[in-house]
Amino acid sequence: MTRNLIPGILAMAAIVVASNILVQFLFGQWLTWGAFTYPFAFLVTDLTNRFQGAAAARKVVVAGFVVGVICSLIGTQIMGEFGPLVTLRIALGSGLAFLTAQLMDVQVFNRLRKGSWWRAPLVSTLIGSSLDTILFFTVAFSGALAFIEPANDVSWATEVLPLLGAGPMVPLWVSLATADWLVKLSLAIVALVPFRVIVGRLTERIA
Repeated sequence: MTRNLIPGILAMAAIVVASNILVQFLFGQWLTWGAFTYPFAFLVTDLTNRFQGAAAARKVVVAGFVVGVICSLIGTQIMGEFGPLVTLRIALGSGLAFLTAQLMDVQVFNRLRKGSWWRAPLVSTLIGSSLDTILFFTVAFSGALAFIEPANDVSWATEVLPLLGAGPMVPLWVSLATADWLVKLSLAIVALVPFRVIVGRLTERIA
C-alpha cells in the first residue's frame, strides 16, 4: 500500500512546492501564479481516493501537509522587501486551510463515490476549495485576527476598495479571496477532464 502511494505523494509534494514558489509572483492585480497550480492538489487527492480509498487519500494529504510545513519554515527564513516571505499568520492559515480542506474533500468524495463519475470529484473539490479559500484568507489577512501576530502589519490587506475593482466596497483581502475562489471553481471544472481520462486509462489497465 505504501509503495502504491508514492506517485500520489510525489505529485502532491510537487504541487505544494510549486505553489509555494509561484505564490511569490503576481498575476494581474488580484492573483498570484500559485492560484493556478494549487487547485490541482484536489485532483491528486480525488484520484488517490478513487483508486485506493479514503484512508490512502488521507495519507497523501498528510504528506502534502508536511511538505507545506517545511516550505513555510523555509519561507520564514527568507527575507523579502517587507520582512519574511512567510509570516506566522500566512503559515498558520496555509497549513490549517490545506489540511482542513483536503480532508473535507476526502470525506465528501467518499460519500459520493457511488454516484455519477463526475459528481464526487466536482462536489468534493468545490466544497474543499471554498473552505480552503475562506480559512486561508481569513486567518492570514483579516483585521479581526490581528491578535494572532500583532507585530505583523497587514493594514495593506484591510484597505477598503471596490470588490475586484468594480463591486461594493470591501477590504482588499476579500477581493483577493474572491479572485482566488473563482479560479479554484473554474479549475474544479477543468480538472474533470484529466480525472476522467486518467480514471479511464487506469481502469482499462486494471481490467
